[in-house]
Amino acid sequence: MIVLLRNSLVSRKFHTLHRSIVKMKLLTQKEAIDIDVKLFNEYKFSVDQLMELAGLSCSHAITKCYNANKKVLILCGPGNNGGDGLVCARHLAMMGYQPTIYYPKQTDNMLYKNLTHQCQRINIEFVQNAPKTEDLDKQFSVIVDALFGFSFKPPVRETFADIMNSLVNTKTPIASIDIPSGWNVEDGPENEASIKPDMLISLTAPKLCAKFFKGRYHFLGGRFVPPSLQEEYKLNLPEYPGTDTCVQL
Repeated sequence: MIVLLRNSLVSRKFHTLHRSIVKMKLLTQKEAIDIDVKLFNEYKFSVDQLMELAGLSCSHAITKCYNANKKVLILCGPGNNGGDGLVCARHLAMMGYQPTIYYPKQTDNMLYKNLTHQCQRINIEFVQNAPKTEDLDKQFSVIVDALFGFSFKPPVRETFADIMNSLVNTKTPIASIDIPSGWNVEDGPENEASIKPDMLISLTAPKLCAKFFKGRYHFLGGRFVPPSLQEEYKLNLPEYPGTDTCVQL
């Protein structure tokens, strides 16, 4: 009887999640890019403003689900997704977590240099070498995947080959920001050797690849999309509870 009740609750949770995903607009790569352009050009958001809001919402989603031991590894790529990761790391540190950052391809862009400097000034450790699978499993309670965003086009560059291999094989839960790294933005995982995140934090609105996500936690973050832009693209976003910056789907 207890097993049947548990299975019923799991089934109900799955169908509720499925309905919420179906109801929302799932964005193509072009739509995601177009919305960002409109936010910058028509709504006059700055890149660093959106990055701060996105990274903050990611940190809040992570704290809702992972409290076991507070050691977190943040993997940052060279673009905006990596910037979200740097912001997320800073906020997690301020919330009492112990983040470590792996940021192999840093840029001379002043925005990213400033975000890196902010993390260094609060004594967040940066590691130079890609952690191996056994290091991920022994040292961290969660891995934040902020390597590649919705502008990613395969194949994965050589710089990130080692860390991607470790991610595929690790048993430590992975929280992917916006897009699981290495996935096709619209078609999902390339093959069985792709990473399988435990959490996906979609930003602005879920991308088409979200329908292939099978992890435990799916959140929507970045409570900044103006109502008129939501209406223009028929996003059908859920309401955020109270003053939260993220909502579980």
